[in-house]
Order: sequence, then C-alpha cells, then structure tokens
Amino acid sequence: MQSHSDPTPGGATLVLFETEHLKANIRSELAEAGLSPWQRKFLSDVLTRLEIYGSRARLSDKQLLKLNEILGANGTRRQEAVATSRTTRHSRRSRFRTPSFLSRQIRWWRRRLVRDVVVVALIVMVGLLYSVFETGPVQSFLGTVGTSSHVMGPVDQAFTVTDGDTVHVVGERAGTRLVGFNTPEKFSPQCEYERKLGERASSRLKELVKSPNLQLTKVPCACPAGSEGTDACNHGRSCGVLKVDGRDVGQILIGEGLAVPFVCEGNRCPRTPRPWCAQQS
Repeated sequence: MQSHSDPTPGGATLVLFETEHLKANIRSELAEAGLSPWQRKFLSDVLTRLEIYGSRARLSDKQLLKLNEILGANGTRRQEAVATSRTTRHSRRSRFRTPSFLSRQIRWWRRRLVRDVVVVALIVMVGLLYSVFETGPVQSFLGTVGTSSHVMGPVDQAFTVTDGDTVHVVGERAGTRLVGFNTPEKFSPQCEYERKLGERASSRLKELVKSPNLQLTKVPCACPAGSEGTDACNHGRSCGVLKVDGRDVGQILIGEGLAVPFVCEGNRCPRTPRPWCAQQS
C-alpha cells in the first residue's frame, strides 16, 4: 500500500495502514472500563484527529509515548508506533541532509569569493593611491624619441618622478635611471636617516622638473652588449641624463648634499655608494 507523509516538519506522520491500526486499537481501548478520565479524553482526541486528517495526521514523539503507555500491554502495537516515528524522522532527515550540505558549501564559496574580490580591490586601490601621491603631477620636457623606449637621444614625452635618481616616461614599461649619481633609498633604506634623506632628494627633484626648460636624453647603460632593455641590464630600466636649465640634476643634488657621485665606465659599474647610514653612526 502506498504511504503518504506530511512535508511539514514538527511531528511524526503516520503511514496509512498504521493509521487504520491505531484507530482500531483506540476504539477497542475506549470500549474498556478501566481508563482514567484523562486517558479517555486523550484517546478520544487522538481518534478525532485520525478521523479528520487520516494519513496526514501528525503525532509528536511525546504523544506517541503516551499512546503506547495507554495501549501499553500490547508490545506489537508499541513497536509499530515507535518504528513509524523513527522511520518518519529518518526519512525527513534524509530529504534535507544533502541540500543542507550543498547549501553550506555554496555559502562558504560565495563568502570566500567576495572576500578575495574585496582584497584584490583594496590592493589595486592602495597601488593607485600610492602612485598618485608618490609620483606627483606629470611633467613635460623637450626633445624627440623614436618608437622604442631604449632609442638614444632627446625625449619628448611626459614623465613622473619615482625617486631622487629615477624617472618614469609615460608609456614605457620600466623607468629611466639617471646616470652619474646615486641618491639615498626611500623605498628600501638601510636606516631611518637614509629614508628621510631619500624623501628630501625625491622632493627636490620634483621641484627641479617644474622648470619649463627640461631636457631628458637617453644614453647607453653600462651593461654587456645586447642586454639593453632586459632584466639583466639595470632591471630592465633605460638610462638617461636629465638637465634643468642646462645643468645636470645629478650635479645639483650632489652640490646640495642629497646625492653622491656614481660613475660607470664601459659596461661595468663600481659598487653602488650608500654612505648615509655610516655617516650617521
């Protein structure tokens, strides 16, 4: 015989043939004279519910236990009622276990995706803000340049100041290292004094390039032949000389104590001078 179940959680639903057995047993018990008033009322209420709802009637575990206590002498009926309750609860858990697991997995992956997107967005925003505040407004200078970023000669494009001895021509992949001098590091300093001096050198270069008379000239880097423009040569950067009103900015910064000479010959350079932390001590 086909069974019917109530899809609404909250109570045990009795299959049809068990409902008919319970109704017959309750009627038999009500015909007995030994019932107490509350037992008779309880059995009458259950019978009424079974008569009205039939196979869709729901009885809680507590109601089933009371029913078993009243009908208790018959062990077979007790086993049938309890088995019905357990089967119904197991069926209900089986229906909801898999969707619940999948729902938890979907929610977990959704939260992780949102978190990763937010982290990436924050990193991009921080990078953009850093580039805006660090490089300052774009400056222009005189000259012409070919299609290659490593063509030697005067350059006619806008650029930004990276630090005291490096600029970045707009549109080029890597920056341009100004030759003949070295300024203190502000991104990877060896001490706090070097960092502060590096900030001053960078600020001073930004002041110098505000002049309308600028000229940036690309020159060969001191690298092995054929390595120009690769990571093996100056980390992929090109090399150049920047002049303000006809004066090399390197000489200006050296004269103001914000840089030291750093001269390469041929395809070799000496050890990069960084005396600032030693001077402090």
